Amino acid sequence: MNLMTFFAYPPAMQLSTKRALVIGGGGGGIGRATTEALGNEGAAVVVADLDPARAAEAADAVRAAGGTAYPVSGDVRSAEDIEAMVAEAVRRLGGLDVLVTVVGGQVAFVPAVRLHEMADADWDTIYEVNLRYVARAVRAALRVFLDQGTGGAIVSVGSVTGFMAAPEQAAYGVMKAGILSLARTVAAEYARDGIRMNVAAAGAIATAVANGVVGADVVEEIPVGRFGRSEEVARAVVYLASDAASYITGQQLVLDGGVSVRGPFG
Repeated sequence: MNLMTFFAYPPAMQLSTKRALVIGGGGGGIGRATTEALGNEGAAVVVADLDPARAAEAADAVRAAGGTAYPVSGDVRSAEDIEAMVAEAVRRLGGLDVLVTVVGGQVAFVPAVRLHEMADADWDTIYEVNLRYVARAVRAALRVFLDQGTGGAIVSVGSVTGFMAAPEQAAYGVMKAGILSLARTVAAEYARDGIRMNVAAAGAIATAVANGVVGADVVEEIPVGRFGRSEEVARAVVYLASDAASYITGQQLVLDGGVSVRGPFG
């Protein structure tokens, strides 16, 4: 085997024995792309979304392509709903091997303002939809993984704001930094149990929400000259969830078109 073959993207059906839950906006944007990518790679998927119709549409798309998928709805701000969605995934799939957390953001939920202008209630909202639900979902999945005794993989969609400045989105950046810290702790505590957690840290991705708030001038600051696509993030999630990444844990894979490495004179 030459090096090009060794480092090539893994073959299709690399997740054919895996049972996955995509939680938090699994029916749209990056979540929808991730749901379909997991299904296309052979995983049986439960897709969770606040909107039952979006969850059903995403599951239908996987089934139309020959895969196995089931929809479930719930609010990630509710501890009870998180537990119920994980339990439903286990019931539907007969167990769980992969957890993917997706939903996040600031401008979709509260105004973008400088830190001194941010209200406590808005800060709390960003905490709920970016970090607290992730911790709750991860705890629930960990209990399932430990009970099964066969390990598991967790992938959270993060952001470059978790390790870069986030002007007018301080809360968002703080919460995304927290997800990476959570992944590192999970890696340290559960590696011997065969459980991994990693982060796919995205830059400017052309989702419906981002397209409405990110100006075209931002493209000029991206070295590759374009926004990322949801499908590109989804492929990274699939890789991190798969056995091809079995020696990777507590890490983040950055998908930002080179933004985070661009120098001040570049």
